[in-house]
Amino acid sequence: MSAYIQNDLTKCVGCGLCQGSCASGAIALRDGKAVIDPDRCVLCRVCLDTCPVGALTLESDAQAERTADSRGIWVFAEMDNDGQPLPVGLELTAKAFALARKRESCPVTVLLFGPSATRQAQRFIHAGADRVIVSDAPVFREGLELPFADAVCACIRQDRPEAVLFGATPFGRSLAPRVAARLGCGLTADCTVLDIDPETGLLLQTRPAFGGNLMATITCPARRPQMATVRPGIFQTPESPLRETGEIEQLREIPAPGPVELLEKTLVEAGESIRDARVIVSAGRGIGAQKNMALVKKLAELLGASYGVSRPLVDMGWADYSHQIGQTGCSVAPDLLLCFGISGAIQHLAGIGGAKTIIAVNTDPDAPIFGAATYKIVGDAAAVLKALIEHLQQQ
Repeated sequence: MSAYIQNDLTKCVGCGLCQGSCASGAIALRDGKAVIDPDRCVLCRVCLDTCPVGALTLESDAQAERTADSRGIWVFAEMDNDGQPLPVGLELTAKAFALARKRESCPVTVLLFGPSATRQAQRFIHAGADRVIVSDAPVFREGLELPFADAVCACIRQDRPEAVLFGATPFGRSLAPRVAARLGCGLTADCTVLDIDPETGLLLQTRPAFGGNLMATITCPARRPQMATVRPGIFQTPESPLRETGEIEQLREIPAPGPVELLEKTLVEAGESIRDARVIVSAGRGIGAQKNMALVKKLAELLGASYGVSRPLVDMGWADYSHQIGQTGCSVAPDLLLCFGISGAIQHLAGIGGAKTIIAVNTDPDAPIFGAATYKIVGDAAAVLKALIEHLQQQ
């Protein structure tokens, strides 16, 4: 199920335009004809539009073009160094379960490779998976992308799912494009909303576009599987089991180690992330002055909460990037989110869609944040912060 660019030598006139358009250096002229190096080609397809005589075409085997026989929604679940599944895998499994219920006979499969994968598989069945394909093989313990890509592609070629979801973690953002390029299918990155057409099976993949100024819904009607990466914290992990029983299947073919050798690994303590916080006090430019960040932190301390900020406060140096909420920061899904002086740009709203209850304070009654808020206070953010702190200190 691979794709590649092919040159029809009977049409090629050796003009060299395709060579000049190729940013990856995959095209060379030999004996007056364009020759394409498949190992360098990234399938960007720019050369297809550049060729004036139509000699270049995108080719693939017949299996890649079939969509009618594709069935099922798959999730790649990532594990950490201690053999624990990352929460985003469970979040996506629950979302896949919800999407599959809209489709008749649409099973949910999870790919779980790494240390303790077999032992952790039941957690994904409880999250909604019909089947979990697992492997504890040593080749997956170092976290190198190539063995994972080999295994994921082999499984997809065997069973032909209609959609595959990855977490938009650093590893997922590296693995998913490798898989998409090998299979010759599309990939939508950093989705914030997923839905599915129950009749056609089209995955409706929504993500911020044009610098976050609008939300674009993307579909891939011609090829399977449809693939997307989704930022952690966008969807909820189920509080109770969605399924009690399911199938746990061992990976049939263990990939060989790739040509890359891991020489050294350094683990950096990341600290507690606001992504996991149940209560967050957040602030935007509307708090007025940097000194008011002390009020934000004090309220968070009194509530036993974490604190977050919008991007402008990070840009101004008022807070560290690790506290940034939004499209270019963390996506959060707390039980309670308090927003002080945040206007609610679409980039920020994209990161708080999972919050259960939002209390927003802003002087502008028409601020976009109020459209997402459960409770709204039109007023000065600093004044409300001081009043809340005083009230809590008197308790």
